[in-house]
Amino acid sequence: MSEIQRPGALYQQVAAAIREAILSGEFAPESLLPSEAQLMARYAVSRPTVRNAIAALRAEGLIAVQHGKGSFVRSDGQPALTLERRISRTSDGKFVMPNGDVWQETEEASAYRTHTTKATGRLLQLAKEEALFGCDRLLFDPSSGTRAMHRTLIPFAVAETVPMLAEEPCKRPAAFYRQLTDDGHKLTWSETVRARMPLPDERTTLQLPDATPILHLARVTHDTDDRPLILEELRIGADRAELAYRLTADKQPARRTKA
Repeated sequence: MSEIQRPGALYQQVAAAIREAILSGEFAPESLLPSEAQLMARYAVSRPTVRNAIAALRAEGLIAVQHGKGSFVRSDGQPALTLERRISRTSDGKFVMPNGDVWQETEEASAYRTHTTKATGRLLQLAKEEALFGCDRLLFDPSSGTRAMHRTLIPFAVAETVPMLAEEPCKRPAAFYRQLTDDGHKLTWSETVRARMPLPDERTTLQLPDATPILHLARVTHDTDDRPLILEELRIGADRAELAYRLTADKQPARRTKA
């Protein structure tokens, strides 16, 4: 039995003791925590105190509760996937996505019409409520069990100049890039990444453990004049993936020398 002799509420003391056991390796990553009865005996506390301590550790993200199985120590943070965020092009003009062969679609892609929000309008440089073609996909990596949500948004004004975008808004991004370049567009891309807590439907769809944030990636395809053409959003559990970027140095304009 471990004696609790710390200031603070009793459940906080128990949570601190369990936390130390996790961080020291006594309770290994992905292992099953002792049962409530065992924790009650170990720390000489009541069942409500143990439950409050477990709830506090769940909120911290240190443990995950699987109903009917018990409480498990979260993994040590090693990602299941490394997503290479680069775009390559072959000699015959075909675009290749490094992780394109990883994902399978768990269900048929859903095409629809929608409008810009404040967030998507900012990325596409459009006002709010501008018309868009949209496509949502639910992706699955069979090797790791990782799920991801992918969304493509195409402004009507862009689709008018490239009819294929409106006719088949659920084509894979690489096909869009090829069509745009074939139509004379010189493409560049920008991407932002942020971490946030998931919405309830995202948490359910991505099958996320408690207190797990998601990585929200937004990639914008730009035209020659830097006009946004397409917005892609990828959402994935932050406990499942890490992102890898290949950086190159931009060429700076030559300095003019004084005559």
